[in-house]
Amino acid sequence: MSEDNLNRRAILRAGVIGAAGLGLGGLGTASALAGTGGWAGALRQPGSLPYPKLAPGTDTIPQIEHIVVVMMENHSYDNRLGTLRRPDADGFEFRHGRPTATNPYANGDVQHAFHMPTTCQNHSPSQEWTQSHIQFDNGRNDGFVISNSGPTAMGYWEGSDQPFYHSLARAFPIADRYFCSVLGQTYPNRRYLIAATSIGQIDDTTPALTDYPANGTIFDALSAAGVSWKDYYSPTTDTPYPTIALYPPLYFKSVTTNVAPITDFFTDAAAGTLPGFSLLEPNYDTQSEEDPQNIAVGEAFVASVVNAVMSGPDWMSTVLIWTYDEHGGYYDHVPPPPALAPDDIPPDVTSVSSTTLPYNGFAQYGFRVPFAIVSPFARPAYVSHRVMDHTSICALAEYKWNLPAMTLRDANAVPPLDMLDFDRAAFATPPALAQPLLDVDPSALACDVSGPGTIPPPGSVTPA
Repeated sequence: MSEDNLNRRAILRAGVIGAAGLGLGGLGTASALAGTGGWAGALRQPGSLPYPKLAPGTDTIPQIEHIVVVMMENHSYDNRLGTLRRPDADGFEFRHGRPTATNPYANGDVQHAFHMPTTCQNHSPSQEWTQSHIQFDNGRNDGFVISNSGPTAMGYWEGSDQPFYHSLARAFPIADRYFCSVLGQTYPNRRYLIAATSIGQIDDTTPALTDYPANGTIFDALSAAGVSWKDYYSPTTDTPYPTIALYPPLYFKSVTTNVAPITDFFTDAAAGTLPGFSLLEPNYDTQSEEDPQNIAVGEAFVASVVNAVMSGPDWMSTVLIWTYDEHGGYYDHVPPPPALAPDDIPPDVTSVSSTTLPYNGFAQYGFRVPFAIVSPFARPAYVSHRVMDHTSICALAEYKWNLPAMTLRDANAVPPLDMLDFDRAAFATPPALAQPLLDVDPSALACDVSGPGTIPPPGSVTPA
């Protein structure tokens, strides 16, 4: 065995992969930013390998053969996991059994966090670039109610509304410092997921047919290394194309070989033929949980995906990631820290209503979103406090297959390896998770007709 292999195995056994300061041959030299104001040491550069002494494409984590990513839409950590009440996870603080979180109105009234009356949403929250920066307010996180989101931003769902999600988040490891990549909407954040840059995009504008990042996408890197991948998508009326279409040239060259309907995922999971890397797309009309959809439908979709993986023959060699693309305009109490700008491309603010709002460009993470890992090697009930974003998913693939970094962001991103223990398959037998709400209470669909209820509920506002 080579010295490189011995050193790498020692690092994995010690459980310190993911810590800062391992040098260019270890994990990013970027330190966690919260409270530090910057990075320590030299930065890894685009094009560099996680393990420079190993050949590109070297599999450094042979225990795992499949990475499955299911990314839902538009919910913050506090909005979905704030009431998890795990003492080691940074959710809501409680007083007399109720969250203490508040946000002011322009007239000085105070809106308290409140339990959403149904699993339906009211088409109010906004995560647009300008509104997200109003909500952020230079780290005060006090602009949610005065933004276009209004009081709805302070609504949250409890475990009784999403029993499968809370069951998953109690059994498997979660991260309470996982931020979306941009203080903005879906398209730029999903561009970061697949390329570690949005090449200037800040909102959900239609991509130009020629849009492509200078160093390609994670799928280009996977293909170059001979790693199989698929984007499993759900055909919809409004959004008929998968995430890879956000960089149109990637879609055009891959649509006949690497794009498949979501039904094929369940077939592949049952047959034990999952590719090396999978990106799963819910039906964006009904299942993605984007406002104003019923969140119970999305939970049922994710439950079907998780159960398919846990019951399939590939279970013992799979890491499944559940997360959200951005916060959807919903409140979160943790100020997102500064981030590394991925490149020298500035935000395209020509399309937004205000270009005078203070902002850090792309040197800024977006708000926290839920993040969990489901795997036989997952650390039971563990909470990661390491600062991560969507490019950490890129970094996970890059560290496993020793792929070149695409931008400064993913080159120095922390992959979620602290959430895994490859010396112990604690979940060799998958745990019994709670059923999704729709399985136990189909009446949750009634609000699709009757409406989301009164938002905000009476008594949730304190007058100035």
